[in-house]
Amino acid sequence: MRFNVSGNALQQQLTAVSKAINSKNALSILDNFLFRVEGDTLTITGSDQENTISGRVEITESEQDGAIAVLARHMLNIFKEIGNQPVTFYINEETLEIDIKFLSGHFNLTGSRAEEYPRQDEIEADAITIDVPASVLQKGIESTLFATAVETIRPVMTGIYLDFHEQDITFVSSDTHKLVRYINSEIAPGIEHGIILPGKPANILRSLIGKNDADIRMTIDSKMVRFDFDSLSITSKFILGSYPNYNRVIPTDNPFELVVDRASMLNAMRRVSIFASAASSLVRLNIQPTEVMLSAQDMDYATSAEERVSCEYKGNPMVIGFNATYLIEVLQNLKSETIVMRLFDPSRPGLLVPQDEGDGQSTVMLLMPMQVIE
Repeated sequence: MRFNVSGNALQQQLTAVSKAINSKNALSILDNFLFRVEGDTLTITGSDQENTISGRVEITESEQDGAIAVLARHMLNIFKEIGNQPVTFYINEETLEIDIKFLSGHFNLTGSRAEEYPRQDEIEADAITIDVPASVLQKGIESTLFATAVETIRPVMTGIYLDFHEQDITFVSSDTHKLVRYINSEIAPGIEHGIILPGKPANILRSLIGKNDADIRMTIDSKMVRFDFDSLSITSKFILGSYPNYNRVIPTDNPFELVVDRASMLNAMRRVSIFASAASSLVRLNIQPTEVMLSAQDMDYATSAEERVSCEYKGNPMVIGFNATYLIEVLQNLKSETIVMRLFDPSRPGLLVPQDEGDGQSTVMLLMPMQVIE
């Protein structure tokens, strides 16, 4: 088997496909890329058995079709150094010897038999197909990924819930301390369906979509979802189970509104949180009509901090406590210069929303309060 390929084009696809490969695999064959030549296309596949990425590269002067598994770290290291120059592969499928020739030299290595690479499940014939703008998928993942749970006691909480409706797509995540709901009605999927996308493929998608403006085709069957865009396909088994009714958790009667500059609040929280107790990470917010006083103390080290932030507040003055780490995460992920915090009382969840948001979009971030002992 012999073919020519651009070193730069191959390196880009190898980097993308490698995101599916774990640093440690139960099956050693999964440390490899699967190279498959068909006509004038080289398909590169990487997998951890739960998630699979395939990238396609145009090749020239291909003499015959075939397949071989090649150690991923060798390929990545080689093509980082080769750069943008033509490369010729000579592959002996009997001895598994691979000779990679470029302008000033060559590399020789040994592959593994393609038959050893696990076969990937096929998408079911009755799968649902939806075309979603890349920007919608990117914003939905960026808004919610940080709030997914780390613990695996409830697996459904470790992923992002994509809830498709007739007139919108809703992205939801929660770790029980915080909850994020992002609704985008720029497109109308025309279906009622939901899937729970695990954190790893969501993170891969976020990194690979980039500034892509094209539509991404989502193909969903009973067990997995495939994302097709550009020359890449990402297939992931989604988390099976019923996601909790997120709308029931979000209060609709928080009448008091605190309007504050996001950057000022975020920077003050970062400074004050340094002095919060390591055990609780509690920061108190003493909210008055024109300012909010942030305070924290650590009794173990006899340290404390206070800082005032200007605000506009309509409601009863109150002192409410939040976990500093969670509040900082929420403030970091609210993409608006000014935010609104909607409150009821110190024992009820607070809602944080951007004051200015694009048409057809709605973001709500819920944060559970902590008990404040005066």
